[in-house]
Amino acid sequence: QVQLVESGGGLVQPGGSLRLSCEASGIIFLIYAMGWYRQAPGKQRELVATITNGGIPNYADSVKGRFTISRDSAKNTVYLQMNSLKPEDTAVYYCKAHAAPIDYWGQGTQVTVSN
Repeated sequence: QVQLVESGGGLVQPGGSLRLSCEASGIIFLIYAMGWYRQAPGKQRELVATITNGGIPNYADSVKGRFTISRDSAKNTVYLQMNSLKPEDTAVYYCKAHAAPIDYWGQGTQVTVSN
């Protein structure tokens, strides 16, 4: 049974930081590209960052220079370090594992950036 379990979301003030984690089980982690996506109320889900199975990252323009994606194959975990958070970063953040043509999604974790 495949599971992607996200954690680390919460409420943070503008300018603050959070680190999201996504632990995968039931898959051969090494062969999957991993990604973080987010969905704000009333908006479509959008890509935040991805990382290949070889460790090459890619970022949405809106988060470049503020967010960092990384992966730890020993822990079957992908991380998203989020710094300088803005209110517009508020969304549910989802983890995805991708190995064409298969995608697996986590259940999401809420990130709220507000005073």
